[in-house]
Parts: sequence; C-alpha cells; structure tokens
Amino acid sequence: MSENVTSGGLTREKFRTVTGGKQTDLFILTGSKGMEMAVTNYGAKIVSLHVPDKNGKLTDVVLGHGSIDEYLTSAEPYFGAVCGRVANRIAKGVFTLDGKEYHLAVNNGPNHLHGGLKGFNAVVWDAVQTDEQTIELTYLSPDGEEGYPGTLSVKVTYALTDSNAVKIDYEAHTDKPTILNLTNHSYFNLSGAGDPNIGDHLLTINADTYLPTDDTAIPYGEAEPTAGTPMDFRTAHKIGARINDDFEQLHFGRGYDHTFVLNKTAGELSFCAKAISPQTSIAMDVFTTEPGVQLYTGNWMTGEFAAKYGKYYPARSAFCLETQHFPDSINRPKYPSVVLRPDTTFRSQTIFKFYTL
Repeated sequence: MSENVTSGGLTREKFRTVTGGKQTDLFILTGSKGMEMAVTNYGAKIVSLHVPDKNGKLTDVVLGHGSIDEYLTSAEPYFGAVCGRVANRIAKGVFTLDGKEYHLAVNNGPNHLHGGLKGFNAVVWDAVQTDEQTIELTYLSPDGEEGYPGTLSVKVTYALTDSNAVKIDYEAHTDKPTILNLTNHSYFNLSGAGDPNIGDHLLTINADTYLPTDDTAIPYGEAEPTAGTPMDFRTAHKIGARINDDFEQLHFGRGYDHTFVLNKTAGELSFCAKAISPQTSIAMDVFTTEPGVQLYTGNWMTGEFAAKYGKYYPARSAFCLETQHFPDSINRPKYPSVVLRPDTTFRSQTIFKFYTL
C-alpha cells in the first residue's frame, strides 16, 4: 500500500495534529512477507496489524481507532499503547524507595494503574522510521512526572521481522533511582478486529502458577498453582471455556485479568504464550524476557462506540497478553525488582510471531 494509507484504509492525514505542543503522525511499516503495521507516536500505539490468514487475506488483528481525534478522547485509552512508567497496578498509589515515600495518582479504584492520569500511553513520543520495517520511538519523562522520581529516557523499537513477527525492544536510563515496568497493551482478536468474541480462541500460557488478587486486582502475594483451576492454560484451552466458572478470581475481574508467572530463567527470551483463531487459522506465539504476562480478556469493554472500520468492540471481543513484571512489585520484596538505578540500563524484549495452521 501507499506510505500514507494502510491496507485497511487508514490515512496518515487523520493522525496528524498537534497536542501538548508536539506533532502526531501515523507510520506504516511493511514486512517482507506481507505483514503491515501502523503505529502512531501518540502513546507509541500499534493502531493496526495486518497479517495473512489461511487464505492469504490480510486480517487486522488488533483493536484501535481510525483517527487521532478518536484516540485523544477514547474510552479505552490503552489500545495498542506502551504503558508506563509502571504498567499494571500499585496498591493505593504509594511506594517507598530508598527510604522516601512517594504518592501517585489513584486512577483505578483505590490503586494506581498504567502510569497514572497521563501515562506513557497519553504522551507524544519522538519517532524516527529507520527503514520500511522499523520505527524507533523515544520519550524523555521529566523528574517528578506523575509523581515518579528521576528523569527517565525511554526508547521503544518496533520491527517487523522477515519471519512475520513484531519484535518490541525497550531500553531506558534514569538519572536517579526510580521504578519502571513497561509493556505493550495491544488488544488482539485473531479472527479480525471487530469480531464480537474471542471465546473460541485456543490459548496456551507457559505458567505453572499465577498471582491471585483481591477484588481491586492487587495480588495477595504468593503465587498459586494453576493446576485444577480455570487459570490452567499449560495445555490449550478455549478462552471462553471456563471464563464463567464459579471461581472467585474470575468474579473479581468479570473474567481473566491476572498475571501468570512464566516458567523460565530470569531474563532469558523464552516462550510465553500461544493463541489460535479457529476462524482464520491465524496463530500467534509470544516470546519475552519478562517474568510474567497479564492475561486480560477485555471484560470491561462496552461496545458503545464505533472504532476502526466502523466496528464495535463489546466485552470479551479481544484479549491482551501484556508481558511485564508483576503488579505492585515495588511493595512486594519477594517479586522481581522494578527498581532502576542510574548505573544500569533497562532492557526488555517481547516478540509476537504470526503464522497460519
């Protein structure tokens, strides 16, 4: 397609505006095997992701909007976004680092979520498309932004590989001790964005344990076995097969919204999850260096607004596999640390690889 129009008909023109004194735009990446991904520098969001289905037809497998105006006013502010500084939740928006207590915005019930009132999902990143398949996005978060200490320099690189994968590399530096937990919050539907339900998708997650939470989605602490519960995706199950079971954890979040503790050696790039649509035969394998993945099944989506291509997104019409550290880690010494210090570089990688069965 044109460098100004996506396969689905989204145009760069509708993504160009000035917000917060910075220019927004849409960048269209094309892979060597037919994949296409559109990214806006507003929130470093993946806007569309076209992959071939079993018949070779390009299918957009992520939810999103058709214009920057819709993103700026969206009831779903995390579609495709990079979330930070700290993705997921911090209990009561309070943490202590090196003896000093910090207070953050409480923007999700009694807790802090995805970086606060204006997290990385709602800022304009600087973007450089280095070639047809790669874009680098950078953001300088000033000391004190959203209550976090330290000036933080962040770079996120999206690349379409020659094996039909989206490779996401994160890098960050700080000038004083801070906390950091970055993720991409793409909402997937491998039957095509706008398909009304992902309950038929087969899902596998490489996790023997998960983190049970209270009714505000804060983990109790210790991981518990997935075996014998609706949380067991060690072998493939339909997402919808047990989502309505009489199981307290599913009641709390109206479905799945939990962190799974991945079976892995710390820091290694390893298999995280697999999802398959029986309708399109599109499969997605996820690999990550992160210790956990948050499965969210779009339980709180309303279907009350038209998004890309005039489609509506009702509850459970997408799933998220947010590779990340654990919720409330800064308040849980036993969890993998989210502390970043000036003498270290934060690096993380996640890969979403697509193919057909």
